[in-house]
Amino acid sequence: MNLRFLGMAFAVGFFLAGCNGDRLFEKYEGLKFGTWPVSDTVSFEVSKVSVPNKTLVGIKYTKDYEFRNLYLRYILKDSLGQTVETKLLDIPLFDSKTGRPLGDGYGSTFTRYDTLPIENQYSSIHFLQYMRVEELAGIETVGVKVVKK
Repeated sequence: MNLRFLGMAFAVGFFLAGCNGDRLFEKYEGLKFGTWPVSDTVSFEVSKVSVPNKTLVGIKYTKDYEFRNLYLRYILKDSLGQTVETKLLDIPLFDSKTGRPLGDGYGSTFTRYDTLPIENQYSSIHFLQYMRVEELAGIETVGVKVVKK
């Protein structure tokens, strides 16, 4: 009986330790057939976040991805739909020398997080791929994660 209680307390402790209180917002959008058409914009409505924060983009990709990096443009808009910031990023997905995936994962699927250099408040964030191909194969999911600094 005492051992069972100790085991249950240990399990609850692990569960509570695994909860991340720093996460303010997190959402992902899957792409059909693991491709990202150049005409598609992946958009997220972010609820108001009043504290200083760090915004991350998450890219879930496969070994079928043909390039070593991903050129990604993000556009921030305020609550009136006005653009407040836009930047083009170069996100490395594979090591340029070894060809190994830089993200965490298993099998042939990996997820890479990169910090966005955001300096303004925003209500929505929009992502576009800038790889100069009509259908970008190997990208399965794009997401945004906002955490406390």
